[in-house]
Amino acid sequence: MLISDAYAQAAESGQAEAGWANLILLIGIFVIFWLLLIRPQARRAKEHKQMVENLQRGDEVITNGGILGLILNVSESYVVVEIAPSLEVIVLKSSVQTLLPKGTLKSIEPSKNVRQPKNKSAKAASTPTQESKGVENKDTDTTSDSAADGDKDDSVKPGDKS
Repeated sequence: MLISDAYAQAAESGQAEAGWANLILLIGIFVIFWLLLIRPQARRAKEHKQMVENLQRGDEVITNGGILGLILNVSESYVVVEIAPSLEVIVLKSSVQTLLPKGTLKSIEPSKNVRQPKNKSAKAASTPTQESKGVENKDTDTTSDSAADGDKDDSVKPGDKS
């Protein structure tokens, strides 16, 4: 009987040490989460809130939807953003994601990269049978869509013999 009690007491002291180790491990995990996740997220939220409060007329912004524009008017909870000449959108202040440096919108100019529509009068001059067979109209300088895009079709056609 005395030996059983001695073993029981020794086991309790080992479990108490393991409890402290588990508590220290749990505190360590919380500190790591706080340093890596919670603190940076709180800092970003604070910076965003400050940026939204300091919005003013003439600022260039990007909204959460990816729309770039120039702020025309700022109210308590809404902002009027000009996304194209004479095209205005009203958005929530909180939906403004990023404040761009001045002059960014002028440097982008998306109209430079827009493809020009093809000449429709040249297509009207060719006959439907010529277009379906892939024959070029020699009176015009236009070619088929694949040649205009720079793609060349060098594949063997079913009727061709190699």
